[in-house]
Amino acid sequence: MRDALMNALKTVNDPELHRDLVSLGMIERAEMDGGLAHVKVNLTTPACPLKGKIESDVRAAVLAVPGVQDVRVTFGATVRAAAQPALPGVKHVVLVGSGKGGVGKSSVAVNLAASLARDGARVGLLDADVYGPSVAHMMGQPAARITANEDRKMLPLEAHGVKFLSMANLSPAGQALVWRGPMLHSAIQQFIKDAAWGELDYLIVDLPPGTGDVQLSLTQTVQVTGAVIVTTPQDVALIDAARAVDMFRKASVPVLGVVENMSYFVAPDTGHTYDIFGRGGSRKLGSEYPLLGEIPLDVEVRQDADQGAPAVLAHPDSAAAQALAGVARTLAGQISVRTLHSTLAELPDQLTVV
Repeated sequence: MRDALMNALKTVNDPELHRDLVSLGMIERAEMDGGLAHVKVNLTTPACPLKGKIESDVRAAVLAVPGVQDVRVTFGATVRAAAQPALPGVKHVVLVGSGKGGVGKSSVAVNLAASLARDGARVGLLDADVYGPSVAHMMGQPAARITANEDRKMLPLEAHGVKFLSMANLSPAGQALVWRGPMLHSAIQQFIKDAAWGELDYLIVDLPPGTGDVQLSLTQTVQVTGAVIVTTPQDVALIDAARAVDMFRKASVPVLGVVENMSYFVAPDTGHTYDIFGRGGSRKLGSEYPLLGEIPLDVEVRQDADQGAPAVLAHPDSAAAQALAGVARTLAGQISVRTLHSTLAELPDQLTVV
């Protein structure tokens, strides 16, 4: 009977990877108990954006097997590392950048990390905005101090299920850092290689705005899975976002997609939508860079950040939080697709991705 179930499951494709679940090695269990079929699918990310479709497709395929009266579908998840993992124990490093300040890049980075962790991924968050670190405050730990283990490696702090490091937790509050390039490079090296990150599925890196030393140091220090560009819709922001895209292109870092922040505003009293900054402008960056999502302008996102609670956790039912969660899941899907393609490129004769 297991063979019949597996043959049925060979007809079910992963909607993003466009290959069947069996050849992808995603079927962990397929067995019968009387007339009840038990199927466990091991997803490529716990933040799978199309989990519901996979479940319905599996149910339909298995119910067509003679003798099956009902189907119970359960899920696990194993994030697969690229052919060349980013760091020991870290499967993917994702840079979150912008061409200019003031577009909500850090808010997006914090909420992406919190959303992925809530969905069950092991997530780290590095605040690489050395001159203007804000992650510690947004994570509710502005006064915490970073310590070291017996191997003299920095121990990341943890909040909301996310491990994080920020210069704000190393330097006195309000103190300006007046550093030149070599000192920045040294600091980034320590944050990446001299920290006990442990086992992570995703390390989200909040970059400083622009195209400067920190960006170059990171791309030269670690194998980066890809970058996310955060922008607002107006032309002034898009001009700078295009520069950020060009920088990553020159550094051979794939752009995983664009997040259009402050895309529109919904008046709470009337429900009317206002395109304050001209919604949809991020599409001008080009069709080759997928739009991961449009985040509405929402006062709760700012309030939650000030209070140290990511909006996806503090107000998960709000339009902004749902949009941010959608971006996180779409991003996870993009990473899964790229990982499969890179693995197949390394192993052209292998039929099953393990």
